[in-house]
Amino acid sequence: MAALRRFDDPAEVPASGERFLLPGPAGDLEALLTRPRGTPEQALAVICHPHPVYGGSLDNKVVHTIARAFGDLGAVTLRFNFRGVGHSEGTYDEGVGERADMLAAVAWLRERRPAVPLWLAGFSFGAYVAHAGWAEAKAQRLLLVAPAVSLFAFGGRSEVTIPWLVIQGGEDEVIDPGRVEAWAAAQSHPPRFACLPAAGHFFHGQLIALRDTIVQEWSRLDAPAGA
Repeated sequence: MAALRRFDDPAEVPASGERFLLPGPAGDLEALLTRPRGTPEQALAVICHPHPVYGGSLDNKVVHTIARAFGDLGAVTLRFNFRGVGHSEGTYDEGVGERADMLAAVAWLRERRPAVPLWLAGFSFGAYVAHAGWAEAKAQRLLLVAPAVSLFAFGGRSEVTIPWLVIQGGEDEVIDPGRVEAWAAAQSHPPRFACLPAAGHFFHGQLIALRDTIVQEWSRLDAPAGA
């Protein structure tokens, strides 16, 4: 595989679908930028992948599905590998360094599109990272898919006050679906909550349903509670 190009100059951006490197706090991070097709750019979206130690990467199918859904909604999407994954430098840092990686990815993207709204998303462990860093990232919207609330301390930072969406699989074999639903309902500013009854943790056979749910529910985030 050819060496990945690093983009440091804000005037330069990679081609849509091109893998590249961006500067991170522990070294370069591998990333992939995609642009929406046939629709105006309305937002930026940074997506965090599942646990690095257990094979999580930007190529995860759920992460890819989130990116496609956001593309359908008009977002420029940035997926990246946490430190120690793929071509990203560094080693796993218990979520602390990974949050810094996410903020570096956000900073890189915002340097090129400073006036565009930011959406932040994560799947499983990535949902923990996105939840931990949404305020510092100054995100305008937040998406958590199968958040690992039983494995990580989601309550360690300020309550989410921006429009947000939680999607959970009803047959999740890793995270108790009932615990995720109860956690979401207990928030001071509860998210929209959607359950895909037949979906397991990795949404096998349910990726189209996941994509459709993101697109449908995202448009309802500003609706009154219960709408």
